[in-house]
Amino acid sequence: MDFTIPEELEAMRDAARKFTDRELIPLEPQVIAGEMERGMDTEPFEGKPGEHYTNDPDGVIPYETYQYLVATARKMGLWGLDVPEELGGQDISVLGKMMVHEETFHSLVPFTLPPDSPNLHWMMAVCTPEQRDRYLEPYARGEISACIAVTEPNAGADASGIQTSAVKKGTKWILNGRKMWINRADWSSFMIVLAKTDKELGSKGGITAFLVDRHHPGVTVQRRIATIVAERPCEITFDDVELDDGAVLGTVGWAFPELQNRFSVRRLEIGMRCLGASERLLQMMVDQANTKSTFGAPLASRQSIQWWIADATTDIHAVRMMAYNAAWKLDQGVRDIRYEASMIKVKATELVARVADQALQVHGGLGVAKELPIEFFYRLCRVWRIVEGPSEVHRMVIARNRLKNRKPSAS
Repeated sequence: MDFTIPEELEAMRDAARKFTDRELIPLEPQVIAGEMERGMDTEPFEGKPGEHYTNDPDGVIPYETYQYLVATARKMGLWGLDVPEELGGQDISVLGKMMVHEETFHSLVPFTLPPDSPNLHWMMAVCTPEQRDRYLEPYARGEISACIAVTEPNAGADASGIQTSAVKKGTKWILNGRKMWINRADWSSFMIVLAKTDKELGSKGGITAFLVDRHHPGVTVQRRIATIVAERPCEITFDDVELDDGAVLGTVGWAFPELQNRFSVRRLEIGMRCLGASERLLQMMVDQANTKSTFGAPLASRQSIQWWIADATTDIHAVRMMAYNAAWKLDQGVRDIRYEASMIKVKATELVARVADQALQVHGGLGVAKELPIEFFYRLCRVWRIVEGPSEVHRMVIARNRLKNRKPSAS
């Protein structure tokens, strides 16, 4: 088994590291200050019909700064990494994209190289020719943005329990329901909305995905929700929203199976985010241990600190190998990595939570100060243990597979 990283991916990772060091990390004080200034504001952004935004115009990164970051990423060869060449991208491997993802999340700045991979690949797999022209191609070019609306007040980790419904009346689908915790909903150009279309098919069937424009009649973004971090997810309602058959994404009634790979890719991405943050926090811990002394001896001489550093180093390496293996499987044509994605999601999110806690402890009072990024990461990684399924649900998935004698694929 060859573990060699191709030279072109090494070069891409080096470019991402330079981009992060030069462009993202210097913005961190601005992001931290912006989060404090927003406070408890829950007013949704009111964009104009016909206008498109590629990042939050009311977010912690000024819109002009975001555009500069995108332009700089293009110049450094970091644009459209996994976008097919026919859509203007570089079509690199999943492994390469994940390596870049890890590097950019050495910083807390909420900048993700567009377009959003899981939505992109789901649409590539199921879009009709008309949907490809209207949504997929401009999305791949970075001209429009998207969000996905799955979670509801009573359907979070169990996405199959959604109650939002779409009923066929004549030639129209009538969409009604309520969604919660939907990021980017108030400024994205369009939403991918999951709705129940056939209650007789049970928990896994009868769910259909619809492409819904942000300003479509009957769609209302009620509010943003202030959270523990800078993100302000939205609550949305759909009141008798009329859609034609051209709005259906994929197969009627079977969006849930189509969605599973999208979830797996997102969980793999979260794993890489955790690795990037863990590596940054570990290095801060190492630097502090080598420079600070207590009771006449450097912290680096304390066994407890040494063990924290040893365990973090070991676990980061182990989780990285798990993530690389899952990415490699996708590159080899394996389509179902749900088992692997669950294991990565659990290990990576719990790893970064522990490293953030220990980094804060090593820095003492300075660790909770906003002069350093530690407290921001400390709060952010707590969110990662919930989004895309909490650890408890993923452990249930892992145990259920093992109890049925299923093991991760070797290829």
